[in-house]
Amino acid sequence: MKALILSGGAGTRLRPITHTSSKQLVPVANKPLLFYALDHMAETGVKEVGMIVGDTADEIMAAVGDGSRWGLSVTYIRQEAPLGLAHAVLIAREFLGDDDFVMYLGDNLLRQGVKSFVERFQEARSASVPEDRRPAAQILLARVPDPHRFGVAELDDGGHVVGLVEKPEVPPSDLALVGVYLFDRSIHEAVRSIRPSSRGELEITDAIQWLIDHDRPVRSEVVEGYWKDLGELDALLDGNSLILETLPFAVHGMVDEESNVDQRVLVEAGAEVVRSTIRGPAIIGAGTRVIDSYIGPFTSIASGCEIVESEIEHAMVLERSRIVDAGRIEDSLIGRDVEVRRSHRRPKGSRLMIGDHSKVDLG
Repeated sequence: MKALILSGGAGTRLRPITHTSSKQLVPVANKPLLFYALDHMAETGVKEVGMIVGDTADEIMAAVGDGSRWGLSVTYIRQEAPLGLAHAVLIAREFLGDDDFVMYLGDNLLRQGVKSFVERFQEARSASVPEDRRPAAQILLARVPDPHRFGVAELDDGGHVVGLVEKPEVPPSDLALVGVYLFDRSIHEAVRSIRPSSRGELEITDAIQWLIDHDRPVRSEVVEGYWKDLGELDALLDGNSLILETLPFAVHGMVDEESNVDQRVLVEAGAEVVRSTIRGPAIIGAGTRVIDSYIGPFTSIASGCEIVESEIEHAMVLERSRIVDAGRIEDSLIGRDVEVRRSHRRPKGSRLMIGDHSKVDLG
């Protein structure tokens, strides 16, 4: 089995979280979101990964390299324009060959991973199963309160997939497609047979519907654990909070005697905490200095930052940013190389979503 991962700027028209960076490289609990997808692929036993890259290709390639740190071999496949998920399968035909494969959207976060999902697909396609009952595809679904924002599945009374529709005005169910799919070689005929949607994209939902219409079995499973499409600030903060709760908490850096750091905090090597209070779950990245400050629960401070005389809670601060005398910041994402400092204006509390290489003066 092989894997196809769609990274930042590829597949479809994704909104970036920060204005200069791939969303998939935003660090969730100080690890790039895309790396969780690669971790999950390695857990399944997959060895060959095709990485669909778009306008952030150089950034993705620099971060992932050849994949060897995960025990993977990564092949980069350039998609010149965001023409849809099915188009990504189309251009990956040579890499995929006739192998079964898992397709994973790099801006998804599944706490439980995908190993069991892949294993059940392989079992359903084993030689012991009659050929006409082996699934051509398996999709992962999650119940959501706003299904009109997603591809949505319609199931019959037996739980079989009978229809799919992309971002419907009137959803047939509350079951959204999670960005993880498993396919056999039948999908290649499907993506060649469909036409672009009104959005000008080759939709993977249309390709799966083609399989259903041509009597190719499509299995589904509903996610019981945590899943998030981290396309919005609140979802990204939620995902960050979830992963923070799973960290192996410890103090590897320096915490002075005047500081108060609780047991659910990871202070990485080279970090310094001086006259400060940190309440977990939280992570303080390597080389970061926290001085005369308060870091509250569900906060990740990346490496090389400086936090001075400020309060930060339920927030993400990316690499090399400085926050000095900024009052209280909460429910916020602060990008890389950002400087935030207090001016003479108010208010005391701020809600921020700041791109890389920015400078903000707070009133």
